[in-house]
Amino acid sequence: MPLVRFQHFAAIDWSGAAGERHRGIALAICTEGEAAPELVRPGHRWSRAEVLEWLLNALPADTLVGMDLGISLAFADRGAFFPGWAESPSDAKALWALVDAICEEEPHLSVGAFVDHLEASAHFRRHGGREGLAFGGGRGRFRVTELAQQGMGCKPYSNFNLVGAAQVGKSSLSGMRLLHRLEGRLPVWPIDPLPPRGSVVCEIYTTIAAMAAGRTASRSKIRDGAELDTALARLGSRGAGLEGAIDDHRTDALITAAWLRRVASDPALWSPDGLTPEIAQTEGWTFGAT
Repeated sequence: MPLVRFQHFAAIDWSGAAGERHRGIALAICTEGEAAPELVRPGHRWSRAEVLEWLLNALPADTLVGMDLGISLAFADRGAFFPGWAESPSDAKALWALVDAICEEEPHLSVGAFVDHLEASAHFRRHGGREGLAFGGGRGRFRVTELAQQGMGCKPYSNFNLVGAAQVGKSSLSGMRLLHRLEGRLPVWPIDPLPPRGSVVCEIYTTIAAMAAGRTASRSKIRDGAELDTALARLGSRGAGLEGAIDDHRTDALITAAWLRRVASDPALWSPDGLTPEIAQTEGWTFGAT
């Protein structure tokens, strides 16, 4: 399948924090060519519901959208998301539906009801020293794609870990509620096959984009306009022209949008080693992890 078909490239830095609006959410988009990526609604404090609305009703045609969250949980290591729980889903889409159903009374796509659920909570490490008996200790369980990230020099966190500033568990779970609501409207690769045309959502890890822009995994965050433009230039993009201090949520989104534009036509990234049909349906994959 020819992959040089997307006309726009968007990156979303996501947040699972409590509340309605979040400084940690940023959207950036760029077109084909070398034009600098731009922030969508710069200065606006996004809610998760607004991001969903933008994806459903304002997304430009033929856009590759990268979302910085885990689109699923570890499955392959134990043959189940939640071993021992009779209602453990059989695939990623059933997982999204379960999270959304348990949290249906929570506003803002929050997930407190899920992480506190009697059965589900046994598998998570939560605040206050509460580690479920099924968490497994150590750094927690990892998906196959997260092991691939680790092999690239990244430092992924388990989506079952909900503790610490760098944890991604809550953002991933809240993202699953959003993904469930995209069903039938916007495919999510590789859980959905890559269609020959139209827009597609994929999982991103902004550190991979930063490394491609000349940063290291330990220095992936950029908080200065001049450094941002240097990174964009490494990705074949014109500079964003932002001066002085800038938060890393916005720089992550801007850099990753430019990176998606640069690499989306690489067939190898759509067929990475380790991405079997079963992994695609259960754990999903991080675009760019090899």
